[in-house]
Amino acid sequence: MSNNSADNNKPANNALEGGCPIAHDINPTNNMYKPNQNPHPDQTKPLSKDRITSSIPRTDNDKWQYPSPQMFFNAMKRKQYSPNEDDMEVVISIHNTVNEKCWEHVLDWESLHKEENVKPKLIKFKGRAQDFSPKARFLNTFLGYKLPFDRHDWIVDRNGKQVRYVIDFYEGKLDKDANKPIGIYLDVRPAIDDLSSLMDRMKKLF
Repeated sequence: MSNNSADNNKPANNALEGGCPIAHDINPTNNMYKPNQNPHPDQTKPLSKDRITSSIPRTDNDKWQYPSPQMFFNAMKRKQYSPNEDDMEVVISIHNTVNEKCWEHVLDWESLHKEENVKPKLIKFKGRAQDFSPKARFLNTFLGYKLPFDRHDWIVDRNGKQVRYVIDFYEGKLDKDANKPIGIYLDVRPAIDDLSSLMDRMKKLF
């Protein structure tokens, strides 16, 4: 399992625990976040509607945009979380940092195909928080690892070929003083959907 810390603070109000709340709020026609920027009826103060552009390229030669604090707040409310407006800037910062770190690991895997002059792009992704990967189940059953608190499948364009990546999100070690996890650990790898992905996994293993 990859042991890569993405951040030193976990979002308040369990914003990412049990699955990223905004991961499913995607318009399937264009793979973009549905931009609900309207204030929520339960909101007590205004939230920023500004969106940050990521470093992650889309197939239309543009780049993915991260949700605004207002969008994230609305998504959390739809998922029946209890977000605090004051936490949104921190939650967004962690969410964006984690996704950037995921893309770094994808690029590291894709570098195994550098002779193909690959320019990987993210087509779409899907949150599968309760659908544990075979590797996560193996680590849990036989090695005693905790199950990941979230999972994403990212579909990446590799020069016209679609490659599926599985990303398991694990809580970091426990801060005994604060009694909460420190950091998020990522296990990013190509799904074994074909011989090429299997060979990539074997190369990294050995």
